[in-house]
Amino acid sequence: MYDPALDTFLAVADCGSFLKASEKLFLSPTAVMKQMNQLEKRLGLTLFCRTSQGVQLTDAGRSICSDARTIIQTSIDAIDRARRLERPDHAVIRIGTSALYPCRVLMDLWNPASERYPWFTLKVVPSTDTGTGAAFAAVGNEYDLIVGPHNSVTVAKNSRFLALGECRFCLAMPKTHPLAGRTSLSLEELHGERLCMQAPGNSPVNDRLRKRIQKEHPEIILKNVSRHYDLEVFNLCAEEGGILLSLDVWKDVHPALVSVPLQTDETVPYGILASVSPSPDTAAFLDAIRSTLRAADARTIFP
Repeated sequence: MYDPALDTFLAVADCGSFLKASEKLFLSPTAVMKQMNQLEKRLGLTLFCRTSQGVQLTDAGRSICSDARTIIQTSIDAIDRARRLERPDHAVIRIGTSALYPCRVLMDLWNPASERYPWFTLKVVPSTDTGTGAAFAAVGNEYDLIVGPHNSVTVAKNSRFLALGECRFCLAMPKTHPLAGRTSLSLEELHGERLCMQAPGNSPVNDRLRKRIQKEHPEIILKNVSRHYDLEVFNLCAEEGGILLSLDVWKDVHPALVSVPLQTDETVPYGILASVSPSPDTAAFLDAIRSTLRAADARTIFP
């Protein structure tokens, strides 16, 4: 009911910078600035003073800022009340899904338990695998939850995470690569190869693995890619013929690539990501999932 640009406006106001807000929202700085320019144009107001050190709210901006959170929460509450009036004992939970963040694991867990919680209906909503962190940015707006691997410092600050299991590292490479036929690979066997992996600074697990490679296996040529994988990362791997540090849950993402398990004890948590302040229905659904997990053997719900 409210203009989604208000979420971006509040992020810029809190961060005091388009760049910092873009990192928080998983958008490009250009996209953030474009949203703010369009918001100012629609309102006919100047909301920010732009300087080389960042941005500051104008008097008009501070006025909007003081009311924006109330406007957003009022809109959310109004929709929740309307939904409950229409179906008092019914809650629709929107699950984002895409090639990189499929909802199958959650559905496999939920289906046997759904009879105990008949008031919940799960609605699958298409997500996106394009743009840095776009899937995470839409949580709490386009959908209530998304399911996938999670080891991002930035995402952790802006979301609530419920672990379902662990996923393991793989090496994605074209089917024609000389190493593509192996059943598993050690780091020693990557000497002389170019290995693409996340840029440092956002994933503790990836950063530990990077430091180990740099210290113990300097013969491996490292290349940085996006901190949040999207389909373009896999396309680049297919086009350039290199090796990409990937995860077993992404083994079928690209038809031209194969995934070979990497011999390492490092794993990445996999689970449900929700807004840091989920709606009452979403919070209740997460409680239901926790109860289901306590009653199940996690090994039976996660490969």
